[in-house]
Amino acid sequence: LLNHILESPDHGKRFAIIENEFGEVGVDDKVLKETSVELIEVINGCVCCTVRGDLVKVLKRLEEKFPSFDAVIIETTGLADPAPVAQTFFVEEDVARSYHLDGIITVVDAKHILEHLNEEKPEGVENESVEQIAFADRILLNKCDLVDKETLDEVMKAITGINSHAEIVHTTYSKLEPSKLLNIGAFDLNRVVEMDPGFLNTDGEHQHDSTVSSVSVRFEGELNYMQLKMWIRQLMRTKASDLFRYKGVLAVKGSSMKYVFQGVHMLFSGDLEPSFKWKDDEVRECRFVFIGRNLDKEALKLGIMECKVEPLRFQVGDCVQANIGQHWMDGQVIKTWDEGYPYLIDLDIEPGAYACTSWGWAPMDTDVFVRAKKFACPSSSASNDVTSSETAA
Repeated sequence: LLNHILESPDHGKRFAIIENEFGEVGVDDKVLKETSVELIEVINGCVCCTVRGDLVKVLKRLEEKFPSFDAVIIETTGLADPAPVAQTFFVEEDVARSYHLDGIITVVDAKHILEHLNEEKPEGVENESVEQIAFADRILLNKCDLVDKETLDEVMKAITGINSHAEIVHTTYSKLEPSKLLNIGAFDLNRVVEMDPGFLNTDGEHQHDSTVSSVSVRFEGELNYMQLKMWIRQLMRTKASDLFRYKGVLAVKGSSMKYVFQGVHMLFSGDLEPSFKWKDDEVRECRFVFIGRNLDKEALKLGIMECKVEPLRFQVGDCVQANIGQHWMDGQVIKTWDEGYPYLIDLDIEPGAYACTSWGWAPMDTDVFVRAKKFACPSSSASNDVTSSETAA
């Protein structure tokens, strides 16, 4: 949603972006388009409680040092209660004097929202999904294409039961004209105080679910992204119900493009992004954030680190055997780190045998997929003929 706003040429505005990451490592700031961005600030932690003071400091600093921006967009973590964030613009005198709260936009996941709205919380613990819908001035009901009409009707009934005042707009991939989101003058303090009489009480406290946490990993280096995708696939099969959100920006060995991925429960998307390339002077690093319930932090970190690229066992010209599904086939390594794969292998196809191609990729550098050949390679000129992945294809 944020990138859709920033990419639009229609609004003619320059924004300061405040990104709130629940985890210790920021990800979203690495994939924001900079077309209309004056400045990006990242606040790590829960902006609605422990780091709310940081929000005040950032807002004051923006006004003092970067006066040329037109508006501030604050993107909070999905676990934030919007009330204390909105409260900041009324109870902090310096902030209230310089900023006007235009509106609260809430993006609702049509496929998963009912599960979270109906979740039983411990006594005294608030349901953040309910709070975010209740305080919304405009609701973007996203992923409508992933549910049937009956489910969509049920979701609409649940949302209007919580907040009957907010306009609800159905979207796919959060695509919407920026004019529907900017300068809408939708925040109504009187309505909010009527709904929550303690809204302006700065002494009030709220409690998050202690079983929900985040796991963050950041390191310099590169990953075998095919190995990562297999690990995430296994993770989704076993832990999907507890994975509320997971995302990352990765450096993939053999590619100049950044690998951007994100997921919610069983829904996962990730690919090498042509619009996000590593700059020549940019440190190639990997950033991950997992948010969920009862997370095994050490197991998650170990799984990620096992995908980190290590020195390869074989070099170009080495004779190997490749696992092609039903049996092993002899071959020769003709390229390393091709399209993110550790090995491109020229297979010894028998004369007359049917095959779509005589080349194959090994997704991981393990004996499960490729192993050393016991005897010397037969004379072959194939390794000298293939110079790029395009030729191999």
